[in-house]
Amino acid sequence: VQLQASGGGTAQAGGSLRLSCAASGRTLSNYVMGWFRQAPGKEREFVAAISGSGSSPYYAYFVKGRFTISRDNAKNTVYLQMNNLRPDDTAVYYCAAKRDSGGTTRAEYDYWGQGTLVTVSS
Repeated sequence: VQLQASGGGTAQAGGSLRLSCAASGRTLSNYVMGWFRQAPGKEREFVAAISGSGSSPYYAYFVKGRFTISRDNAKNTVYLQMNNLRPDDTAVYYCAAKRDSGGTTRAEYDYWGQGTLVTVSS
């Protein structure tokens, strides 16, 4: 699976951005898709993930209620809608894919995109 993340940029605190992750090489519906982020000097951390069918999204506590993960399997694309952004959301955001269910740790994911930078100013 090849993954291409896009949609990063600069937003003010309280603003919104929408990230996209386009997949190629495999049928996306067979994979759990996740978003992770890595801030400067910090470990890569789980943000959100969604099952192959799109019926079971789950989130890290610090984005719950602000971010929404969704997918369009017909377009082989996964999205991360980010609302009410905060300065501590500033990071490089990565999309990732894995087979089977679950997955909130970096080690569980087999395929990674190149990352897209999100900067939130106060």
